[in-house]
Amino acid sequence: MTPRERRRLRRLHSFERAAWDGGAQYICGVDEVGRGPLAGPVAACAIVIAKPLHIEFLNDSKVVTSLRRAQLADSIRSDAICFALGWATPQEIDRVNILAATKLAMSRAIASLARPPCQVFVDALSIPDCPYPQQAIVDGDAKSAAIAAASIVAKVARDAHMAMLDALHRGYGFAHNKGYGTAAHLAALAKHGPCPEHRRSFAPVMAPTLALAYDGDIV
Repeated sequence: MTPRERRRLRRLHSFERAAWDGGAQYICGVDEVGRGPLAGPVAACAIVIAKPLHIEFLNDSKVVTSLRRAQLADSIRSDAICFALGWATPQEIDRVNILAATKLAMSRAIASLARPPCQVFVDALSIPDCPYPQQAIVDGDAKSAAIAAASIVAKVARDAHMAMLDALHRGYGFAHNKGYGTAAHLAALAKHGPCPEHRRSFAPVMAPTLALAYDGDIV
């Protein structure tokens, strides 16, 4: 690991170090993936750490390649005290809206942790009825190591889930588009209509031809 990468990782742990210096032992990072897609669940991950994650290339999942995300996820799961995933289904998203469903998935992840944390850091949101002290950090997946780690594990888990759904619902390209509204996905919707994994409260699902007129730029 280069000195520059060590310095970057140290900066990425600034919120965690402040919490540890304040007496907290177990720090939890929470993040979600899948708010924008037209299909599939929203997934959240909660990760508990008790020491810095000295993992090279740890970063926001959105700026890490898929191959590196898979490698990082293995290291994160090995180094963490514990982690848990929470999910909200397309039907729940349609019923309560995507923001509420995202918070529901986060609550489920927190509730499933094997070790209760002393402090929770959340990417941008606050989790209703969280039993632990929490702090919302805007752009937290780029500023907090624990949140970045949660974003990676959640992304890898959801991508694997979408690949499984691709085998169950052929023709939409879920393994490739992960449920996002690509032009090919919208064309498949226009041809086949929605499957049970589509979010019917998302306008492009019910009007894919209209969305295609905007070049599929809807995510």
